[in-house]
Amino acid sequence: MGRSSVMGSQTSNLPRPATSIDTIVAIATPAGIGGIGIIRISGRKSASILRNITARDLTPRQAMFCKFYDNSGRVIDEGIALYFPKPNSYTGEDVCEIQCHGGPVLLDLLLQSVIEQGARTADPGEYTRRAYLNGKLDLAQAEAIADLINSSTASAALSAMRSLQGEFSEKIHHIMNLLTKLRMYVEAAIDFPEEEIDFLQNQELANSLKTIRKKLNKLSDQATRGSLLREGLHVVIAGLPNAGKSSLLNRFAGQERVIVTPIAGTTRDSIDITVNLDGLPVHFTDTAGLGETSNVVEAEGVRRAWEAIDKANLILYTIDDSKGITEEDRQFMDRLDHSKLVEVRNKADLTGMNSENNSPNQACGKLYVSAKHGTGMDELIQQIQRFAGISTEEEGLFLARRRHIESIRKSLQFVDNAQKAFVNRRAGELMAQDLRDAQDTLGEVVGLVSPDELLGEIFSNFCIGK
Repeated sequence: MGRSSVMGSQTSNLPRPATSIDTIVAIATPAGIGGIGIIRISGRKSASILRNITARDLTPRQAMFCKFYDNSGRVIDEGIALYFPKPNSYTGEDVCEIQCHGGPVLLDLLLQSVIEQGARTADPGEYTRRAYLNGKLDLAQAEAIADLINSSTASAALSAMRSLQGEFSEKIHHIMNLLTKLRMYVEAAIDFPEEEIDFLQNQELANSLKTIRKKLNKLSDQATRGSLLREGLHVVIAGLPNAGKSSLLNRFAGQERVIVTPIAGTTRDSIDITVNLDGLPVHFTDTAGLGETSNVVEAEGVRRAWEAIDKANLILYTIDDSKGITEEDRQFMDRLDHSKLVEVRNKADLTGMNSENNSPNQACGKLYVSAKHGTGMDELIQQIQRFAGISTEEEGLFLARRRHIESIRKSLQFVDNAQKAFVNRRAGELMAQDLRDAQDTLGEVVGLVSPDELLGEIFSNFCIGK
């Protein structure tokens, strides 16, 4: 679906305050020397400022090659000038762009000329914030712009673009429309009791609740998987000393990142690396060997290992298969959350075990690998991807943030409360209020209900020129 059709249909209810009296300007290209540098101006003075700098009449949406002058009439540079009249611009205001040579001194001279003519330097994310406030895009789409710029993998970039085009927002609005229709029915039945409709006996109402709950659960699952593409999966490699944990980390990294020796306890501190596993960012942590020790340094390493384990999304508990599983291994694994545990039998080349003995589909699956030779690593990578719920062939996944997931889960809780009010308490008024709360909470995702503090936090993380 094209971006324009989505935005046109989904942003009509967004807040639309009066256009800011300030005209803002910023360098939109990264710092440093480059072939091209871009200065972006937005606001009611932008057109007149560009006319003064170019000494040319402006033609909307037409690239003009011209000279750029400072306020004393001296030529600073030459390049391309563009003018986008409101409301058909990124911010919804008059927007002008100066495309010049990318030297920092030239850009600064032009920037100062614009400021001297009445513009001020833009705050981080102010262009996108104005686009949101002027109804050009909703809050989820605004966040997708930052995610697109900061994407660490191709899969994350494509998913961010789907969010920017409105696929995530469309799902939110669809569920909100279902909640609106259900609320209208319930509230009408409460307000007009003389119609003698016992809506609490209506099976269609029960089916609507079930449908909304199912859609929210699916959206929550998609958002959770999308957040992994954005933030990455945190995987901890744990186990007894000399189980081959560092060799496993080196195998994931594709290079010798960690010192490996036959001496137990070589790794005394947690070591972190980030690897792109077929589009999924994975943050691996190699930890010190678990166990009791009288050495102060080793004890601190063990403490940090348990701290990393507690925070992990997934734990690869590594066992030296040539020695077999020990009672100490069993005791440590009993302390772990088995829903996020994979038992990795390393050094399988010494025992003759191979990938045919693997059981990656099982919870707490047992995988035989050889970090030294690389056998069984494909199955281990597939297990990590399977845990994340992300397939390399998966289409339609969108990026999501933790605040999105929290809002969706809160909305689901309100729907659950509405169902209890309907089934157990037969209380129409309580049900209507829960449905309203579910709708308002879901609206926070796209910015229909957004406090100023939230907006400030979101847009402060953007770059200056966006």
